[in-house]
Amino acid sequence: MIFLKEHLRKSHYNWAIGLNHSSGNNEPDRRVFDRFNGFQVLFIINHFGKSLGKLTVTDGLKMEELISAQLPKEVKSELSVFNWLRGVYLYYSN
Repeated sequence: MIFLKEHLRKSHYNWAIGLNHSSGNNEPDRRVFDRFNGFQVLFIINHFGKSLGKLTVTDGLKMEELISAQLPKEVKSELSVFNWLRGVYLYYSN
């Protein structure tokens, strides 16, 4: 499944600035991650869900909450958010 804007619970996201991943790069990269950019949050949630092999609305909401409430300020790139999420999500899912 694809986690959509309609699934997000938080309402503080900026939707004015789109996400520009080229068709050749659909992977998290060193691009600066903005936790308030709804497109980037959706991108990370969906990419992480794909890496897990499954994604439910419950999974996506858990990731949204982790990003919103616990993402350290020093985690600045999409790649570092993905790696941080992998460690913290897997820790909380056990």
